[in-house]
Amino acid sequence: MIKFLDLYKINNRFRDALETSFRNSLENAHFILGPNVTHFENEYANYCGTKFCITTGNGLDALTLILKGYVALGKLNRGDKVVVPANTFIATILSVLHAELVPVLAEPDPDTYTISVHTDKAVFVEAKAVIMVHLYGQLADVNSFQKIARDFNLLLIEDAAQAHGAISNLNNRKAGNLSHAAAFSFYPTKNLGALGDGGAVTTSDSELFEVVKLLRNYGSQEKYTNKTIGYNSRLDDMQAAFLSLKLKSLDLDNQRRQDIAKRYLDGITNSKLKLPFYDGSKNHVFYAFVVEVENRSDFTAYLNKNKVEWLIHYPIPPHHQEALKEFSHFKLPITEKIHKRVISLPMSPVMSDLEIQTVIDVLNTY
Repeated sequence: MIKFLDLYKINNRFRDALETSFRNSLENAHFILGPNVTHFENEYANYCGTKFCITTGNGLDALTLILKGYVALGKLNRGDKVVVPANTFIATILSVLHAELVPVLAEPDPDTYTISVHTDKAVFVEAKAVIMVHLYGQLADVNSFQKIARDFNLLLIEDAAQAHGAISNLNNRKAGNLSHAAAFSFYPTKNLGALGDGGAVTTSDSELFEVVKLLRNYGSQEKYTNKTIGYNSRLDDMQAAFLSLKLKSLDLDNQRRQDIAKRYLDGITNSKLKLPFYDGSKNHVFYAFVVEVENRSDFTAYLNKNKVEWLIHYPIPPHHQEALKEFSHFKLPITEKIHKRVISLPMSPVMSDLEIQTVIDVLNTY
């Protein structure tokens, strides 16, 4: 069986260093907001090119705390509208609801799957913020949305949970440094994944930095002294150490993902499959390699028979989820079509050349 994602093999490359790091954490006994957290925050801010990084318990919290931070600063108010892509993981929309804001669902570009720049501009007139989701590892149309944010005086936020290390073609800036603030997830399957959960906010806004730093730790700067109503969303010190180790390999891992994607795109010639759009640049780091197929159940049965693992990102669009039934009346045909047809193929930096070629051969004989 060709695994969709071999987490054991990915992390086993770092086994000795991870074990040493674990022993150090055990000896030092700094488990919450210790020196490893501070070190990684500085490293990751420097990597993304921002002034600040604040780690959190997970990616959803990171995005929620950005929005909550802007509410605390008076830049957003309860009930304000936030434009979000309809084609996304539900966490993007949950963050808006958790911040007591109103999500406005916008259709994606059918080729890139990211939020479309052709969204009716009237939507932006009524909004106060827009969230770009760099879905599957591909940057949204950053240049267009930076202009939209300027023209309509919007806060521009990145959901970069799947795009660690993606680089804009326009200014050579990385994901996390293409907006007013960005949220990352370090869930184990991500391009930069912890051995548990974790997240981060990156920004160069000093006011937002101070507020989010407070909010993630009970609203406290000094132990047992609380300045505001906060949350408990902190990255474990040990996970921060693991992330520092793995960050050193992120660019090489992303390059390997891009090389695999190019091999797939060059080698897969089956007209039954719609292949992902890729311009060959570093603006896509292929968290997932996603194809579309008309008869998905037939295709997945074929993959199972031929021992190729797969995953669907995501089978149900957010507005059809029971949790979001208040949005079920929305008519979003592009989003709905995508969610019926997409399937993710094996993609990871530890795939062998033989495995890559086998996937190509299997797909071409479907």
